[in-house]
Formats: sequence, C-alpha cells, structure tokens
Amino acid sequence: MDNLKQLAVQTYTLATAFLHNSLAVLGAVAAVALMMGARPVVDQSVQPGSASTVFGTIRHEGISLLTPAADSENPEYRAIAVYLSRRYKVAQEATEQLVGAAHEAGSRTGVDPLLILAVMAVESRFNPIAESVMGAKGLMQVIPRFHLDKLDALGGEESVFDPMTNILVGARILKETVRRGGGVMPGLQLYAGAFADDSQQYAQKVMAEKERMQQMLKRFRPQTRA
Repeated sequence: MDNLKQLAVQTYTLATAFLHNSLAVLGAVAAVALMMGARPVVDQSVQPGSASTVFGTIRHEGISLLTPAADSENPEYRAIAVYLSRRYKVAQEATEQLVGAAHEAGSRTGVDPLLILAVMAVESRFNPIAESVMGAKGLMQVIPRFHLDKLDALGGEESVFDPMTNILVGARILKETVRRGGGVMPGLQLYAGAFADDSQQYAQKVMAEKERMQQMLKRFRPQTRA
C-alpha cells in the first residue's frame, strides 16, 4: 500500500511539474473545441466539410475575416496552410483560418504576415489555448496585464483566447517592439522579453521559420505558373 501511495504521489508531482513548467497544451481536440467556442459564427451556406463548417468563421469587430472570398482561395495561402499543418501536426482547416487571420492582421498593422505566422509557430505551435507560467496566453502568447489597452478595445481581457483578437493584438505588439528596437531582430527580442540576449536566439528561431515559409513559397510559385 505504501508503494502505491508513493507511486501516486510521484505521478501527481510529475504531472504538476509538467503543467506548470511548460505550455499548458491540452491537445488538438481541446484546441479545436476552443476555436469552435471563441466567438465563432458558422456560415450555414458553406458546404459540409469546409473549414468554416468545422471551426466556425473567426469574426472581429463584426466583420468576417475568413469568409469563402477570393483571398481565402489564394493558392499561396493554401500552400502555407498545408506546410504548417504538416510541420506542426495541426488540422489543415485550422491552419487555413490562421493563415487568413495572419494576413488580415498584417494588412491592418503593416506587419509581414509570414512574420506573424513565424511568431505563432515559435510561441505556441499554433495552439490557441497555450498558456505559460508567466501568464502569456494564446497563439501569440500575449500577457494580458501588459496590454489591457489593446484588449479593452477588442472585447476585454477575457478575449485574449479568441484567435483573431490574439493575433491582432500580438501583431500590434510586434509592430511596437520592432519600432522601439529599431529593427526586426531587436524587435523580436523585445517581443520575447529577451532584449539582453546578445545571441538573439529567439529572433533567429523566428526568422528561420519565416525563411522556411519563404523558401516553400519560392518552390511553389513556379509550379503554379507551369
């Protein structure tokens, strides 16, 4: 009996340490569930099996960002979504919406959409309910207490787990840190709270991911012109 108690305590301790010392990743099913619950509006006119039917359509400020419009059928968007789906083991329906959301946020803020996606990849691996021990939350790992002004304009602190809100706020933060840092690399280090790291490991990791997406698109473009 004592051995069983000791095993139970050890198991609980390991589980607790894992949850409190890493991103609280609840798995793909939970992530999908959140994306369905985070202010989705399902377009009933979309055929079954489409991304909108599965995940709902992310909306922001009353405007649907990912309706089946021309941009959502952009072959380059689709190519990026396929790449990210395979690399990060995320459902393609989800990556298609996130790619569209990154481009929407990029058009609003002037931040390169591929840079936004690269930050998402490094920060959360595209898990919309990721949360760190420091209180960073969501796809872009926004810390609400530091950015209440931005969140208040988009629904308040509780909206931080809404995918589009998180991406848009994260893009605005990134734009500010790049401006304050005087360039993309120092801006990324500021974003991560690692400005004193002369090796710029975080920035290099983000830029490497962005470069992989750019290289994939270079290989993709000649195929589409053939």
